[in-house]
This record gives sequence, structure tokens and C-alpha cells, in this order.
Amino acid sequence: MIAPEDPLFLDVAGSGRWTPYDENASHALILDPDVLAAELALELLGDPLDEIEPDDQQAGDVAADCDLGLQLLAGGHEGHLQGLRIFCEHRDPRAIPLLLPLLQVACPIVRMSAAYALGRNPDPQALEGLLAMLATDSNGYVRKAAAWSLGNFPDAPVLNPLIRALQVDVAAVRLWAVSSLAEAGATGATKADPAAAQLLETLRIDSEAAVRSNSAWALGRLYPDLVEPRQQSVVESLLHTMLGDGEASVRDEARLALEQLEQPEVLERLQTLVDEGLLA
Repeated sequence: MIAPEDPLFLDVAGSGRWTPYDENASHALILDPDVLAAELALELLGDPLDEIEPDDQQAGDVAADCDLGLQLLAGGHEGHLQGLRIFCEHRDPRAIPLLLPLLQVACPIVRMSAAYALGRNPDPQALEGLLAMLATDSNGYVRKAAAWSLGNFPDAPVLNPLIRALQVDVAAVRLWAVSSLAEAGATGATKADPAAAQLLETLRIDSEAAVRSNSAWALGRLYPDLVEPRQQSVVESLLHTMLGDGEASVRDEARLALEQLEQPEVLERLQTLVDEGLLA
């Protein structure tokens, strides 16, 4: 159980509901690592790159931004942070040799940002560093960034490290391990089945509603790549969650996942529950 004082969580509006932070903060990062927790306290739940607007810049403008980013990455600490912001938005293979060493610097803000930039610019050379970061980095925000970024390496051997993180890490890391498992598992039945097995267990036992909710979504995403009897296990688990989970947000996500399966027999069961007054 995550204690309320865990720095990876925020009491939303004094409600007593603790949710993982997100890297969506648009403000300038403070450079002093000692204030990392305070700086990241402005985050909200969600994917750190979800809010990046579609790139509507002209090609010349993007190229100019990337050229500037490369110059900044070749500089000192402040330049690193400014350059990393650019490559969290743009893709450019020229950045890879400059991003890789930043996974190992002392400053956790730089390590975290480098992990996100390499998720935006996935390259096989980054895989070893990101896996090591997920397994051993002492900073939860950095491990969370690694968990997100590994979802952009679905064909690489990331399944077992993500499963391990989902079993033992703090909830903010588990949240993004779920999303990345959905990405890695959606490459075929061989990976989908072990991913789904762990997600079913997480949906049943995880202490954090956000992680359970994301697990319900991920199981719905993996369903087409599963075979029987795993598909049936997913349906039964989602039905049980929809009717019995203690959090309304989890119940709603489970119902949405079931509806989006678009399986006639599943939709018929849902309608029967509505007719019997067990479901609104």
C-alpha cells in the first residue's frame, strides 16, 4: 500500500484521493535536483507526451528546432534540459548519440527527461540503458519515464521487465508499466498471453484504482490478440470488476472495455444485467 506521504502521489483538491503525477507540466524545470519533488508536484495523471500538439510546423522550422536542440545537448547542464525539451517533441536520429549518455548523469531531472526523449526517439541503442533504468534507478520519476518509454520498443524483450515493475514498483511506475505492457503485448499471441495473465492479476489485487482502471483498458486492447481460454478469462474478469470494484472509475473503465470488444454475446450479457437492474 502506498502511504499518502509518498512523493509520487498527490492529494487531489484535498479529497483524500491519491493519484500518480504526470509529466505534463509546461513550466520551466528547476535545475536544482534537491527541489525535484516540489517541481514535479504540479503533474497530473496521464501520459507525459499525450498533450503535445500535432506538429504543424513547417519542415524547415522543425529542422531548425532540431539543429538548435543538437547544439544545446552538446552544451552544459542548462543546455541539456533545453535540448531535451526539443527532443521530447521532435524526432531526429542525430540526437541519439547525445541522448544516450544523459541516461547516466547524476541529475534525476536530466535522466527522466532523457528517458522520455528516447521514448519519443526510440532506437535499439537505448534499450539496454532504459531497461537498466527501470530495474535499478533510485528515483521513482525516472523509473516511471523508463516504463513509459519502453512501450515504444514493442518488438524488443521488454515484457518480463515490465511485468516485474508491475509486480513490485510504486504505483506511478505500475501505471505506465500497464500501458507499455499493452503496447508490447499487442504484437501477437505469444506476448499477449503472458501480458494479459499479469494484467488480470493486477486488475484483481492492485491497491490503486488508477492502476486497476488502466489494466481494464489494457486487457480490452489485448483481447483481439488472445486465444481461448484467455479471452473468456478476460471477459469474466472485466464483468466481475464492472460489478464489484469499489471505485466507480474502475467499474466504468471495465464496462467500456467490455463494450468495445463488440462481441455479441458480451453485449447480450451486458443488456441482461441492465434488464435485471444490476447495471444502470
